[in-house]
Amino acid sequence: MLEEYFSRMRALLPDFDAYADCLQRQPYRAIRVNTLKIDAETFQACSPFSLKPVRWEENGFYIEEDKPGKSIYHDAGLFYVQEPSAMCAVPLLDVQPGERVLDLCSAPGGKGTQIAQAMRGAGVLVLNEKIPDRAKIVLQNVERLGIRNAIVTNMDPSALSEFFPSYFDKILVDAPCSGEGMFRKEPAAIENWSPEAVAMCAQRQRKILESANKMLAGGGKLVYSTCTFSPEEDEGTIADFLKKNPQYDFLEQKKIFPHREEGEGHFAALLHKKEGERKDLPRNKSYAGKSAMSLYRGFEKDFLKDRQLGGHFYLFGNSLCVMPEELFPLYGLKVLRAGWKLGDLLGSRFEPAHSLAMGLKKEDFALPLEYSQEDILRYLKGETLSCAREVKGWCGVLFGRFPVGLGKASDGVVKNHYPKGLRRR
Repeated sequence: MLEEYFSRMRALLPDFDAYADCLQRQPYRAIRVNTLKIDAETFQACSPFSLKPVRWEENGFYIEEDKPGKSIYHDAGLFYVQEPSAMCAVPLLDVQPGERVLDLCSAPGGKGTQIAQAMRGAGVLVLNEKIPDRAKIVLQNVERLGIRNAIVTNMDPSALSEFFPSYFDKILVDAPCSGEGMFRKEPAAIENWSPEAVAMCAQRQRKILESANKMLAGGGKLVYSTCTFSPEEDEGTIADFLKKNPQYDFLEQKKIFPHREEGEGHFAALLHKKEGERKDLPRNKSYAGKSAMSLYRGFEKDFLKDRQLGGHFYLFGNSLCVMPEELFPLYGLKVLRAGWKLGDLLGSRFEPAHSLAMGLKKEDFALPLEYSQEDILRYLKGETLSCAREVKGWCGVLFGRFPVGLGKASDGVVKNHYPKGLRRR
């Protein structure tokens, strides 16, 4: 199959030899600074990495380090590890705060969290992933990066489209593809390549785009992206979509090859929907009741410093969540999380969630406890920490001024409340 793939690439690329040579070199590595927690300039000043800017993403930086996820700053949500060429699609969408935005094929969450940064906590962001285990990874990244305005759903795109007719202002379709752009980074992907796989992907991508079309409001914009070079999956899919949907304008596209740019491989096309309605949805009626709010406000009085959280509070089972805007009905949707989870109601008490701490800043905590790198590494493994004996109650555990989780202090000991599933080994 590899020879057949190279034969196709020879026909596609006049500079094929340069492409073939580049596959023998190391792939590029990069991170994207999470501006919901820290601006890029400040991160550069404290970064444990040597940073070089990514041309198409103002918060993206090339790094040399092999395992950046081992940095405590990663646990604190200050950055997201992202392949550099994958950062090119979201800037085309030009997302603004306050918009309704959908990332239709979201896992593992790189582009969706990139969108969240552009929204700056204002508006409604739906991050959808069809495969349940991958949807859980999206949720973990949403929590780690402190995103408050995201709804994480686990739906087939065609089913999701029934709930959101002409609703979204912006939609990203980062479609499943044959992955040709990742062959240098992930050699195992070559084994799964075949002309039949390319054809199957193209057929699936066109079906996903039709679902996106149903959900995009008139006047809205759509970015379609892949990490492949195949014309059938890239330009061909867009041409087929435009032929079937003349209400769209083609605005621009970007195609990154690893021998021409400092990235692996990516395709992104921007479309504008000239015609159609922008529909609203009914309001969700699952508000948090007085009892739930009373328990939470009692906890909040001691946990937060001189403030109350605002927004629209909702109760999903025993979980109390808050959104900056009123939600649409969730009945029938497979929802992993709707907004910022604050905690759980357990009988007559409120138990704060890890996501609550990750969505706060040092100055928000009534008891912010800062620890050394050695202490935080022990905390991330699930160990207890020490504190002054007079410190009591729920506290934020911080590395420098950045939260990494929750603790509960009593008698000079901080009990560890870092989620077991996230703990380091």
